Amino acid sequence: MPALSLKDRVRIATGTAPDPAVQPAGVPEQLADIKGTEQVNPPMNKTVLAWLEQYAAEFDDALPSHMDRASFFAALRPSLPRLATCTPASVLDALLTCARFGLLPDEQHAVITREGKLARFVPMAQGFKELMQRAGMVVHVGEIREHDEFHYEPTAPCPQDFVHRPDVQNKTPEERGEVVLCYAFAWLSNGQRSQVILLRREEAEEIRDEYSEAYQRAKAEGREDTFWHTHFLHMWRKSCVRRLAKAVRMSAEMVALVKADEAGEAGEAQSYYAPDPEAAGLLAEAEAASRAAEASQDVPAPAAPRRLRKRSRWQPSSKPSRRARRGRKQAA
Repeated sequence: MPALSLKDRVRIATGTAPDPAVQPAGVPEQLADIKGTEQVNPPMNKTVLAWLEQYAAEFDDALPSHMDRASFFAALRPSLPRLATCTPASVLDALLTCARFGLLPDEQHAVITREGKLARFVPMAQGFKELMQRAGMVVHVGEIREHDEFHYEPTAPCPQDFVHRPDVQNKTPEERGEVVLCYAFAWLSNGQRSQVILLRREEAEEIRDEYSEAYQRAKAEGREDTFWHTHFLHMWRKSCVRRLAKAVRMSAEMVALVKADEAGEAGEAQSYYAPDPEAAGLLAEAEAASRAAEASQDVPAPAAPRRLRKRSRWQPSSKPSRRARRGRKQAA
């Protein structure tokens, strides 16, 4: 089928009815309403991959060069059962958003979850880590359990300010006790370490209750199908990494990922905020050039070569000339 035009993509994302004159062949009418309740017939759990193959060109354009469409769809397979009752417009929006950020929907980097009738792209802690690493950082995320050896003294010099020694060789996670803290920090490109972000369970619950509109809607409707319900520790770790992202310099791609995540929480189309592949490449080049320029300022510039002054052919001399010496001799 022909590739979707930019106009058609915007119509799908916004939920406005497409013009039949420009609607590509094979695009289901249900795509006109991202918040609708109509379903693909037959059910998507049996035909979703075949249905998505109609948009092969769209996914090929969206995916980065290091990721192919077969790997992306293979990572999606475990999520198919929960997408069976989602509107096709929301499924396409969530998957194209995930593809444009170059994240696998493998429930580690990102997950395509279901909330009511809508599919939603949810970037996980590993996905945030990957985007931060693309910006030149090395990110570490972990959790501290009750019986772990742990020391935190923010006024001490790095790295003595933070110590975590889990006994992973002699104790299972259950023997180490319940998780009491999640933490995250980043080693920056200049060799320095960021501040350590610590997040208690109570703080993660406050973030969930105050900022997760999806959790609030599910609670009001008596549902327990959000990722906060089913994968609390994953969301706890993700909240920690998101807080870390605010403490370091965020790339344009990271800013876009945060906005797309917030749009998903609000039940809105997320593809608005997904980077265009060509624009993302240009932004990455510009940011790399900016980092290189900043790094060059840390090294003193080499001294300019000293310009030698040319000596003219004739120079006055303090030694008397031959004619002057002859004149003095005659006068004597």
